[in-house]
Amino acid sequence: MNWKLFACLSCLIVVGATLVQAQTRDKLREKLKGATGELSARFKELDKNGDNTLSEEEVGSRIFAFLNSDGDDKVTLDEATETIRKKGFAGLQGKTQPEANDRPRPESAPAKSIAPTNAESTSELREGTQRLPPGEHRIGQMVVDLTLTDFHGEEFKLSEFANHKALVIAFTNTTCPVCKKYAPTLASLEKEALSQGVAFLFVNPTASDKREDIEQAIKTHGFRGRYVRDGDGSIAMAVGAMKTTDAFVLDSKRTMTYRGAVDDQYGFGYSTDAPRNSYLKKAIVSTIAGEPVVVAATSAPGCPLNLASAPVVGAALTYHNRVSRIIQNRCLDCHREGGAAPFGLTNYLEVSSQAGAIRQVIEKGVMPPWFAASPKEGIASPFINDCSLSKTEKSDLMAWLDGGLVEGKSNDAPLPRTFTTDWQIGKPDHIIQVSKPVAVKATGTMAYQNVFVETGLTETKYVRAIEVRPTARQVVHHILVFIVPEGSKGRSRDEDEDEASGFFAAYAPGYDALQFNEGYGKILPVGSRLKFQIHYTPNGTATEDRPMIGLQFLDEAPQHLLDVTGIAQPRLAIPPNDSNHEVVAKQVLPNDATILAFFPHMHLRGKAFKYEAILSNGETKLLLDIPRYDFNWQLSYRLAEPMTFPKGTTLRATAWYDNSTGNLANPDPNRTVRWGPQTYDEMMIGYVEYHMDG
Repeated sequence: MNWKLFACLSCLIVVGATLVQAQTRDKLREKLKGATGELSARFKELDKNGDNTLSEEEVGSRIFAFLNSDGDDKVTLDEATETIRKKGFAGLQGKTQPEANDRPRPESAPAKSIAPTNAESTSELREGTQRLPPGEHRIGQMVVDLTLTDFHGEEFKLSEFANHKALVIAFTNTTCPVCKKYAPTLASLEKEALSQGVAFLFVNPTASDKREDIEQAIKTHGFRGRYVRDGDGSIAMAVGAMKTTDAFVLDSKRTMTYRGAVDDQYGFGYSTDAPRNSYLKKAIVSTIAGEPVVVAATSAPGCPLNLASAPVVGAALTYHNRVSRIIQNRCLDCHREGGAAPFGLTNYLEVSSQAGAIRQVIEKGVMPPWFAASPKEGIASPFINDCSLSKTEKSDLMAWLDGGLVEGKSNDAPLPRTFTTDWQIGKPDHIIQVSKPVAVKATGTMAYQNVFVETGLTETKYVRAIEVRPTARQVVHHILVFIVPEGSKGRSRDEDEDEASGFFAAYAPGYDALQFNEGYGKILPVGSRLKFQIHYTPNGTATEDRPMIGLQFLDEAPQHLLDVTGIAQPRLAIPPNDSNHEVVAKQVLPNDATILAFFPHMHLRGKAFKYEAILSNGETKLLLDIPRYDFNWQLSYRLAEPMTFPKGTTLRATAWYDNSTGNLANPDPNRTVRWGPQTYDEMMIGYVEYHMDG
């Protein structure tokens, strides 16, 4: 916030307060003239580029949101003066220090509710858990085969646990107060996990812990796994431990699947009767099942480890011990048999043969396809489906490409990933398929195909899982499925604009299936039909496609009924040869709403997209920033922690278009582009998935 501007604006507040006291028009005029003159001087001082307007960068987001009364993203002197005269400055009166929202955010779990308040968070006084960037914290990496000596003097290696479904490495000691609280929890988890083929290894990183205290802790809590000391910090360095309560999960090939807190029951300055999030337990279950761990990296609220003099433990970079794991986690969803990509990356030969292409897409930042702006260093992505490469992953890939494509030992390879050729959601309760195949030509472009299908349902259904499946993935760019209400003709003159109201389901590479959490679902009303809007991209071979949608139903209405709305601006008029045309659309929440995901949609001239929430006090919160929009990838951005906003919040979507010759995909830079269903037309829709209870 700019406090010089606040000071001069306060002058106008004083003038307003003296209105009732002014005895004559002359006295009032003199006071107002003086304050206005001061505002004018301050205005010029802040107008750095001399364009006679103030921008958000020049005055700060909060005060800019207050002054920008006409919403055109620039503030003139007259607008600022008139806004203050009409509204006063009640929202900022009495401020003598920076607001809570202007300060660095304390380390805490992401907020689930956004409220119009400036109250400080009590998390500054307490330390709990927060999500960490998995790619920067060894997730997906192979842990070296350490040789260790246990508490009884017996030597062993990590590879000896290969016959177990998973290995948990739990750091603990007898002095850290948080470690003491977690000891019973670890013992209970170990007892439960042993029956499932999971081994525990306890690591004490504190050299000063007394032997008799350790023996008593083992006896008291009933630890069954091997217990080792890590006096020199070599084990902590090998796995990346930072705190005395860090826990790690490795699969049978020593690939790290989880690191972080046991759960969130205890921390510094707080404890609860039961955990809200059982991170370690869920990670064990997912690892046993061969599934990705949803929350794969968190901080742990223990005592910090001092590893300044610890030896560095590592192994030479090879395809089998490192690169194969990166490819497996980031590329195989598409680059495999039956995937959407044009070639596979499932083995050393395939990967090494595509070394040039891999280098190019890493350098350009186009693969894996993810276009949201990167979070600040050390902060986890707010999106649970963020598939981008971390800095460490990029560095390791480039080092391998530059280092001669070393293959390494085949026994260092990770466990193979398996992909179902059937429904990802499991057997559907109901399948709806277009009645006849759509012919896809070999070359050129195709107009959007709109196919209407009867559902065949005799009653309203509540849906808990949805999967849209083309039969010719290689030529399908994306599919949107819309509900056409009973009685609607579905082919009205406003059909194109109706898309802005929201979709029911979608398919795009990387966006195949949705399985909602317990308590969530969507409604499919009886009598409605479905419209499949399909975008095909011919690939040189003529073929046919017959898309379908599979549904699994709930027995009753869910607690939270999910819906999708579109923040849209259908009155488009993008000027010829304009390389940066901006379009804004807004929606005001009629009730409190919880947002789960975003799905921006533009066509070939789309350049960038941004979602923001403007609270009733004028505070603006950035929700999603896409500085480089790519029409070739119709991605969803699904929040790891859903955000709840209060009634009256304005959701603002801003889109930028490049209608110039510099846009190589531009069909015609010399025409004014308006709303339309085809790729040579344009759309501006910021889809939002949400629920609004009440």
